[in-house]
This record gives sequence, C-alpha cells and structure tokens, in this order.
Amino acid sequence: MQIYWTKINKIIEESPEVKTYLLDCPEDFTWEEGSHTHFALEGFNAGEKPNRSLIRHMSISTLPQSNSIGITTRIREQCSEFKTILRNLEVGNEVAIFKTHSNVPLKREDKNVYLLSSGVGLATFRPLVLEYFERADNVNQIHSLNIDSSKDFLFTNIFESAPDKKFTSQFVDNRKDYYEEVKNLAADKDGLFYVVGSDEFLVQNIEVLREQGIKPTQIMLDKHKQQLSEFLSFDLSSETK
Repeated sequence: MQIYWTKINKIIEESPEVKTYLLDCPEDFTWEEGSHTHFALEGFNAGEKPNRSLIRHMSISTLPQSNSIGITTRIREQCSEFKTILRNLEVGNEVAIFKTHSNVPLKREDKNVYLLSSGVGLATFRPLVLEYFERADNVNQIHSLNIDSSKDFLFTNIFESAPDKKFTSQFVDNRKDYYEEVKNLAADKDGLFYVVGSDEFLVQNIEVLREQGIKPTQIMLDKHKQQLSEFLSFDLSSETK
C-alpha cells in the first residue's frame, strides 16, 4: 500500500461549519470523479498498528485537472479528536492520503441521473457535476437534490440550475420536502439514483425509492460491493406482507 504524504496548499471556508482543504497533488497520484480516499493526520502510523482515530474515509471534491486534491468536511464546535486536530492545521502542514477508489463514477448510459445527498455529502457529487459540464456524452440530464438543515447550502456557484446544460439543482432544509421530492423524481422508472449521506440516510432513501418501484440496480451508493449488497438486498415484498 502506497502512502502519499502531501501538504495543504489552501483552506477554504465554505460555510461557518464546513471547510475544504486543498492538498498538493503528488506526481503519480490519480483519481476519477466520485472517488474517496483515506485521509490521515501526522502520527497515524507512528506505532506498530495504525492509529485509526487519526484516519477518516473522505470524498475527493475536485477533479484531477484542478491539480489539487480537495477534501471537504464539516467541523462542528463539539467534535472528535480527528476534527479538532484538523481544525488547527494550517497551510503547509502535512497530511497523508492512501487507498483511493471510486464507487460512484458518472454512468453514461443515456439515462437521467439523480444525485440525492445530505449536507456535506454534496462534496462527493461536485466532481461528477463538473465532469458532466465538461463532457455530457451519453447522459440525458442531471438533477441534484440536497437536504441541509443548517441552510448553509454548499457549492451554490456550481449547484445552480443551468437549463442549457440540462442540469437542475434543488436545496431543501427539511425532511418532509426532501422525501416528497424524492418520490416525484422516482416517477422516472428508468433513471439512475445516486445517494450519499449517513447510513441512516441511505436506508431511508433506498426504502422510498424501492417503494416507488426503483430497482436496486438503479441505485448507486458510495459503498464497497459487500456493503452495497447489504444495503440493497432487503426484500421489499416480505416487508409489506
């Protein structure tokens, strides 16, 4: 396993609680849209075993052509040891990245794509939208729906409806409106539905989509294959008997 040590080159305050850390891109480090990586702080591998409290699984919110690896995360006032250390890091400090992989690249199957996210989960979809803007081949259109109760919506300069690009974006701040809209979107029985958020959020979205007749093969989650089958394998018919 290759560990890339790299430096923070910029810190962007996206909202009062959300920051993006832009990292220098190591020479041979590559990724694609929808990628996640293991993001680790100094000292994580100092002992015999890795210190897991200094490692987090993070989405990369930038595309390779930006030449910066973007890590966007929410840091609340009361937070973990990891987030406390991260909050105090500055430009020039070193961090590590390793085990990078994409479970949710943009599928080009001549279908409508729906991006369903909660809060900072939108960071996973940012590069998918940018990739679509650069090359829309074999994607009919994209619709993004994000729920954020803080009302400090993220990336509004990118997640802005652009009819000429066949892209629409919606932000809501409550569950009732959010799930009503998910049901409306699920009227498209041939669409592809990407979902990013907490495990509870994933389960709730899957239930709503399945109840509307969306098949598991149409639902994309940022999970490894084994985890994917656990989330998508429940039998809806047995639950409704």
